[in-house]
Amino acid sequence: MQFYNLKTRSHVDVADANIKKKKMIRKTKTGEQTRYALMADYEGTTLYKFVNEATYNATDAKEA
Repeated sequence: MQFYNLKTRSHVDVADANIKKKKMIRKTKTGEQTRYALMADYEGTTLYKFVNEATYNATDAKEA
């Protein structure tokens, strides 16, 4: 899967074995906001990719 590395400002390909998924819930004034992210470890750097709920559920990665 392709992630964007902010440190090097380039796109990198990460193996599916190095990807985890995380569901982030935070409270706002009007209720709760849920964000779905995929996390990858690449050369000692943690990369994040925010995705929609359908992509999150379709991914077979482990939850972090």
